[in-house]
Amino acid sequence: MLDPRFVRENPELVAELLRKKKFELDVEQIKSFEAERKTVQAAAQNLRAEKKQASKQVGQLIGQGLSVDDAKAQVAEQLASIDARLVDAEAREQAILAALDEIMLGLPNLPHASVAEGDSDDDNVEVRRWGTPREFAFAPKDHVELGEKLGLDFDAGAKLSGSRFVVMRNQIARLHRALAQFMLDVQTCEHGYEECATPYLVHGHVLQGTGQLPKFEADLFKTSAEDQEQPHYLIPTSEVTLTNLVRDTILEAGQLPVKLTGHSPCFRSEAGSYGRDTRGMIRQHQFDKVEMVRIVHPEQSFEALEEMTQNAEAILQKLNLPYRVVALCGGDLGFGATKTYDLEVWLPGQQKYREISSVSNCLDFQARRMQARFRNPETGKPELVHTLNGSGLAVGRTMVAVLENYQDEQGRIHIPEALQPYMGGLTIID
Repeated sequence: MLDPRFVRENPELVAELLRKKKFELDVEQIKSFEAERKTVQAAAQNLRAEKKQASKQVGQLIGQGLSVDDAKAQVAEQLASIDARLVDAEAREQAILAALDEIMLGLPNLPHASVAEGDSDDDNVEVRRWGTPREFAFAPKDHVELGEKLGLDFDAGAKLSGSRFVVMRNQIARLHRALAQFMLDVQTCEHGYEECATPYLVHGHVLQGTGQLPKFEADLFKTSAEDQEQPHYLIPTSEVTLTNLVRDTILEAGQLPVKLTGHSPCFRSEAGSYGRDTRGMIRQHQFDKVEMVRIVHPEQSFEALEEMTQNAEAILQKLNLPYRVVALCGGDLGFGATKTYDLEVWLPGQQKYREISSVSNCLDFQARRMQARFRNPETGKPELVHTLNGSGLAVGRTMVAVLENYQDEQGRIHIPEALQPYMGGLTIID
């Protein structure tokens, strides 16, 4: 969440910055609420001053010879009137603040100055490329055609759960598991992340903390057991649980940075994506991901963004998968992010680069929602931390890239050398 005071005091500036994200802020609504809030606040302050002055009159009347009871009785009606008006003013002030809070929860994070103008992913800015796409002596197949003969069973997935689900069998299932274990080992052993296994079901306030609620409820799967005091939601990413581990916490400066990673399934309704990527594993309702999260000092978040992007790139480099890094333009930037890099891996079956990781700096946007803070040793006062998240990587899409980049003319898959120890020494899936 943006700093409410900053938004109230600078609505035009905030509106101008949010236009880069293709978000239109109702400036007049903010100004109207703020003007009324100031009026009501001033009225409440005046009433408190009146009440204080009226209370002093009791002492003055006693000094003039009235009894305590007579003195109180003489100003009782005046105090009652002031109290009634003060209650109304304070209630209205709280109602205005509540309405402003609802508006704040719907406002995206402000884009960083380096974020380019643009409407969609077509306007993203390529930063660098790594690796050269392989030249095939035959027409490469996509992962669906390859996988159906090797253990990707989309019919079984549909029979069990409907569209956008898949069953993995035999060595394909083992390859999927191997990729997740490999990613976790790299992130923990080489990059210093702490591995965590977190719940897959969370309460709504946890999703509000990382920005999925209230704006993106349609993208979530929600439980509806009648005996529940409050519903649970299936996590859309373990970013939600990993980041919320510092919720309502004041860390010591020496505890920063906190570096967390975890492997989990992710559940997304894919609302609004009907008709997109319906073939294969690119866009599923359930998929696995190894997530990276960092909680850092505010002065170090952009340095951490570059490091986390390199941590994600390391997986693709070890697997020798060609990719490119793009900086997202304003129109493609996520709700909670101030700046994002996407990693796009080369898929021969589609003859294009496809997203396999997003790494984002959220500044204090999530921290303010979660009240995640650290104690500044210079002032001794709590301050908001900065949070970052990124995929290290999406497991299913990485498997898609391995299948397509390591296929041969017979439809066999040659296992990347880095994965062979996780496959029991297996070198080919036939």
